[in-house]
Amino acid sequence: MTQLPARLARVPLLRALARRQLLPRLFTAIRGYNRSIAIADISAGVTVGFVALPLAMAFAIASGLPPQAGLYTAIVTGFLVSALGGSRTQIAGPTGAVVIVVAGIVAKHGVDGLFLCAMMAGVLLIIMGATGMGTAVRFIPRPVVVGFDQDVCSYALF
Repeated sequence: MTQLPARLARVPLLRALARRQLLPRLFTAIRGYNRSIAIADISAGVTVGFVALPLAMAFAIASGLPPQAGLYTAIVTGFLVSALGGSRTQIAGPTGAVVIVVAGIVAKHGVDGLFLCAMMAGVLLIIMGATGMGTAVRFIPRPVVVGFDQDVCSYALF
């Protein structure tokens, strides 16, 4: 069972989530958190913000959307990932390979179609996480992953 700080251990829902190890890392990371860790976290956040926000704006423009769409997406995603999970070494942010897919969806189905695709992908991720299907990614051979990356690069160039 994941150990909660004493103050949070009084909340029944949090205790139940901790027993099942479904508690977001945010609640367990509070133990041992001090000023030096906070300063390091703020420094890392500012650094990532300087890179991720312009990148998100560029990806939005490349996808045929206004730049503020990229800003909203980057900010909301950052807050959700930091609040609901992740680890000290995990990064969540805009990726170049997704721009090709997003641009195609926006061109063919518009922003409403993109929103629907994002919701469907989220539901699939939740189902795969809840059923343990996420571990199936270990069975994807490395040549398949490298081939996918090369295909995305060649599609972006031509």
